[in-house]
Amino acid sequence: MLIRERLGRSVGPRNLQVAFGVFALVAGALITLRQDAHHPLFQTAGTVGYAAAAVLSFGSWFALGRAASAAPARRILIVFHLLFLPAQFLFLLAHQVPWLGMLLSTMIAVGLKPRFPRLGRVARKVWLTLHIGIGVGWLGVSLAMLVLSIVGVTTDRHEVRHGAYVLMDTFNIALAIPSVFLAIITGVVVSLGTPWGLIKHRWVLAKLIIALSLPVLATFEGPWIDELMARSEDPAAEPGGTGILLVGAMALFLALLWTATVLSVFKPGGRTRWGRRENARGRPVETAMTVGTGQPVTDSSGAGPRGARRGPAAGRPAARAHLARGGGPPF
Repeated sequence: MLIRERLGRSVGPRNLQVAFGVFALVAGALITLRQDAHHPLFQTAGTVGYAAAAVLSFGSWFALGRAASAAPARRILIVFHLLFLPAQFLFLLAHQVPWLGMLLSTMIAVGLKPRFPRLGRVARKVWLTLHIGIGVGWLGVSLAMLVLSIVGVTTDRHEVRHGAYVLMDTFNIALAIPSVFLAIITGVVVSLGTPWGLIKHRWVLAKLIIALSLPVLATFEGPWIDELMARSEDPAAEPGGTGILLVGAMALFLALLWTATVLSVFKPGGRTRWGRRENARGRPVETAMTVGTGQPVTDSSGAGPRGARRGPAAGRPAARAHLARGGGPPF
């Protein structure tokens, strides 16, 4: 018990802020000093982002030690690390060191034990609209990039091959990477802002894992596109094995997005142990949101989440409570 208490203090929020501040300084320096970065824009973003993170971390260490400023500092840190976690996926395009930063951000966010208020009716619709639109766009971009990768491998015309890889690079930087970031952010907001949560239902948790795995795949796909774009400037060059790998990566990317879409429609798996534990405490589930590609998951029957027993009058107290908060009908 004593060992556990000492371990808890050593990895507490204040000490983690110091660790993250030191890491941010080192990571920013490593990203700045890298000479062969493929994407200067993300190199600059990583440098600025980690500099800001270092300032915030050291300032938060001081604020968390004072009773008057501890609560506001915790709220700021929760929001910051939830946003900075997916942002560090983008920094991976400049350096591999953000992997450690994502681990530290996760530990800090979990250690702060955040509690999220429910979204109001208008806010929920706004965030869900953004999430669906971004998810649909992401799916279309992925299909287009798969087609372009196939064209690059199969065409015999040099200008078509080179143009395909140039377009893929443009789509990757201007569309795919922002879609990844925005889809994760909006998905987390609409999930944590409703009773469905991130880990209460297996299909939502599976979609979260898919959404977080796609940026990892993108860290391999980006350098392949850069290599093929440079190689295809030579009319005699062939895509070779790298071109085949890129086709496979884009096919996997698209398959994962369609898997997330199917999960949002069929909602398999029921509740996780965390969801069952909360359901046993009698908290009603009022509405449904998504994580990943952005699909509404409400049942047309109004039956609520799968696994929840609802008789003819079972939903009335939840509905009245929801209406009392000004949220509109639960479904």
